[in-house]
Amino acid sequence: MIGSNDLSAARERLAKQQEALLIALLAKGPVPAGFDEQRFDVERRALLSKRRGIVRMLGPAVADELGDRFRPLFDAYAVENPRRAGSRAREDAASFAEWCRAAGELSVKRKARWKFWQSN
Repeated sequence: MIGSNDLSAARERLAKQQEALLIALLAKGPVPAGFDEQRFDVERRALLSKRRGIVRMLGPAVADELGDRFRPLFDAYAVENPRRAGSRAREDAASFAEWCRAAGELSVKRKARWKFWQSN
């Protein structure tokens, strides 16, 4: 019979292994032992491409303004800012735009100005 201490220790080890795997996949951390590096890199690139495509779809104006710079800028952003558990794709797209603005890569976001006309 497995004791509760053994079970807790096993869960803790598994959690650390899962964290290392996610860091390796999403933040270019070291490839965990037992994984083929080439296959791992293919998966890493596929996940990054999927994330980049979603951000492009949600923020076409940002992607258009950045043009050819979109891909390398997003890839740098993604390594520095891996997705957090529970975060949403729209938050990720907005965060990327703010990251680009802070780096001087995008024009400053302006608030919409509305004119209200009164008819007399």
